[in-house]
Amino acid sequence: MAKTTPATVALAKAGIGFELHPYDYDPDAPRVGLQAAEALGKAPEQVFKSLMVLVDDKPACVVLPSDCEVSMKKLATALHGKHAQMMKPADAERLTGYKIGGVSPFGQRKQVPTVIDETAQLFETVLINAGQRGLLLEITPEAALRASAAKWADVTA
Repeated sequence: MAKTTPATVALAKAGIGFELHPYDYDPDAPRVGLQAAEALGKAPEQVFKSLMVLVDDKPACVVLPSDCEVSMKKLATALHGKHAQMMKPADAERLTGYKIGGVSPFGQRKQVPTVIDETAQLFETVLINAGQRGLLLEITPEAALRASAAKWADVTA
C-alpha cells in the first residue's frame, strides 16, 4: 500500500501534521466507515467519512462521523443552497481523483466547497480518509478545517 496520496502530499506541502493509520479495507462491508473504525479500534464517532454531493447541482464535499447519515436539507442550508443529493460514484471519482471508499477532502483534483460536521470539534483528533482505500489519517479538527478550506455545520440527520 502506498503511503503517499494526493491528500498526504497536499497536507505535507501545507505544513499540516498528521499520522497515517492503515487498515484492512473490506469492500463488502455494509458501511465502510464503521468497518474502518472497528479495524482500527477507534470510536465510530471519531472516524469521519467523506462524501461527494451536489448542492443545487454544484459539487461539494461533506465530512461527517462514520456512524451518522447526512441530512441533505441541513447540508443544502449550510452551503446556502436549496437542494442536495449524493453525487454519482463515477462523477465523484472523476472530480476528486479518488476511488469511492478512498475519497479524501484533502488534495482533490478540484477544490470544492466543503463542510465538516461540527461534532469533529469534540475530539482532540479525528480520522479522515487519506485518499486511498484502507488508509486513514489522524489530524486535529482545526487542521482539517484549514486544509480543506471547510466550514463547520451541523449536517447529520
